[in-house]
Amino acid sequence: MTTPPDAAGGGPTQREEGPAGPDDGRAHPWAETERLILRQWRDADRAPFAALNADPEVMRYFPSPLDRAGSDAFIDTLRGKWERDGFSFAAVERKADGAFIGMVGLNRPAIALPCGPCVEVGWRIARPYWRQGYASEAARVALSRGFAMGLKEIVAFTPTQNLPSQAVMRAIGMRPDPARDFDHPSVPEGHPLRRLVLYSMTAEEAA
Repeated sequence: MTTPPDAAGGGPTQREEGPAGPDDGRAHPWAETERLILRQWRDADRAPFAALNADPEVMRYFPSPLDRAGSDAFIDTLRGKWERDGFSFAAVERKADGAFIGMVGLNRPAIALPCGPCVEVGWRIARPYWRQGYASEAARVALSRGFAMGLKEIVAFTPTQNLPSQAVMRAIGMRPDPARDFDHPSVPEGHPLRRLVLYSMTAEEAA
């Protein structure tokens, strides 16, 4: 994922939670690819998500890892956004074995940003599942869902040092938009991760 860990998703005011409730996300996936299911969050996701958020390599381009309480609170925030808005960052499950591999989805940042108001696509994949194309595969379908819901533009942003995420942005067809690069207001002045590069894609470009 490309944003600091306090970010959470939002979007159109339509509810996509199925009758099974928010703890059975697989029954009503938000999006699917050949290998992956993007779905709402279940309590069973809490432990693997906490492990992901505590991994210093996964969190290398964030100001700090998340502890278990912070990770659980993030899931709770995302669940609330799903219920209220109809989309958010999604739990990603591998079809082959049901493994939780991370999160990918769309997010309306909860804080005011220089690029806002905006919707971003973001990802955060557990280290055992790196270098298998999962981030770009899931991000592409998230972009498609966003534009199908009527979004006019989707952005992505990450610290300037995060070259792997920038490679994913290019792989999914986004373009650098250097005039909109910015300093993240939640990151202290002087912090090496404060400066973010921004990539964008419009609905017309995606068509």
